[in-house]
Amino acid sequence: MACCVFGMIVSSLVLAQSASNAPRLKVSANHRWLQYADGRPFFYLADTSWHLFPNVTREQADLYLANRAAKGFNVIQACVLNNVDDANAYGEKPLTDRDPAKPNEAYFRHVDYIVGKAQQLGLFIGMLPTWGSNWTRRHAKPPYVFTRDNARVYGNFLGSRYKNRPIIWILGGDEGIYSDEERAIIEALAAGLREGDGGTHLITYHPRGPGRSSDYFAQGSILDFNMYQSSHGAHDHDNGLFADHDYGLQPPKPTVDGEARYETLPVGFYYPEASKYDRFDDYDVRQAAYWSVLGGACGHAYGNNNLWQMWAPGRKPEIQPNMPWYDSLDHPGAFQMGIMRKLFESRPFQKLVPEREVVANGPAYGGAKIRSERADDGSFAFIYSPRGESFTVDKSRLKAPRLKEIWFDTRYGASYHFHSTTNEGYQTYAPPTSGRGQDWLLILEDESANFPLPLDYKLSGTQN
Repeated sequence: MACCVFGMIVSSLVLAQSASNAPRLKVSANHRWLQYADGRPFFYLADTSWHLFPNVTREQADLYLANRAAKGFNVIQACVLNNVDDANAYGEKPLTDRDPAKPNEAYFRHVDYIVGKAQQLGLFIGMLPTWGSNWTRRHAKPPYVFTRDNARVYGNFLGSRYKNRPIIWILGGDEGIYSDEERAIIEALAAGLREGDGGTHLITYHPRGPGRSSDYFAQGSILDFNMYQSSHGAHDHDNGLFADHDYGLQPPKPTVDGEARYETLPVGFYYPEASKYDRFDDYDVRQAAYWSVLGGACGHAYGNNNLWQMWAPGRKPEIQPNMPWYDSLDHPGAFQMGIMRKLFESRPFQKLVPEREVVANGPAYGGAKIRSERADDGSFAFIYSPRGESFTVDKSRLKAPRLKEIWFDTRYGASYHFHSTTNEGYQTYAPPTSGRGQDWLLILEDESANFPLPLDYKLSGTQN
């Protein structure tokens, strides 16, 4: 009992000390990126820990969150209600009588603690109010957990409770909308959140994979930015196609892959013939991240199969974990996501727009497909070669008389300024190495801009 009381006191103190300076996010003026309320750019880099709130103690949450902040993540995607019949690490179930209108205060004090700790570390919580299995009518049987009426009450409760916290609301929960009743529940939940937080926080939607939130909410004001789940079906699955689709929609909204290939997840695990031995690795993670962002996404969400479910020995596994979550914290893909954020933040990345014309020739299909973005003022361009294959650039697409040419190693973050040249004519570039796992990014930039090498750049936007 004394331990629980102490935890409640600590939770209250953490929240009270941090409530007044919680950062806020908004959509950029061009509706393609996110930024802080004061105008600083925000590169969405999430780690996925859907089962964070119910599965870990406060001490374990401290370990996990500190590790993710140190690696450069700025969002933690976590679900408040997973299985409503399961208790958290302290034996508390989230709801009384399985009723979202009757939240268990003790359970939510634990949520409070994790949210407050995340804020101390400069992290936003991408808070999923509930997993889709709690509201869908397609995959569930009565008695249903959510109705339109209690969804609004629950949304208001969450919105009010976390109004002054660094939160991004994520609706959905790995589920699509297939009936008017389901849509009414989601719309009621969104309305409750808006009522509770006064519109303080951005809202998006995590769809069933492979799927897109824009298939359900392309029009209207429910979502501030779109999210897609490119899912886990195969190596070399071009998730940039999802970004291409959303980028072409009107009205324009930022978009992000909220669930791509998870590191250590069995490839195509939902197919009968899938092998538990063929698992996605850090290369799969990098390829998905760069394809997506260079397709027009406003950032990326990383996932590790052991971490999203916060699996540990003695706990029922969800999808074939192969080691405890705490032994998975330092897998290479997580480090490499921080490297990617550092790369983009080393340049005025909000100027970037997808542009295929900058690459005149090169692999256009399959695992070697080249993707590129160019700054709207022509000052720099990023060109990604997933297999280290050669490609030809139309240098005239850059608007500087002289260009610096830099190879960026996406695995280690090393930068190699190998040449400077004019912006005339076509040039074929051969990355330093080639083959699976040998992905490189070419930076072409205005020599007079004197941008620092990405490795020398300190991450911006971190809250103290």
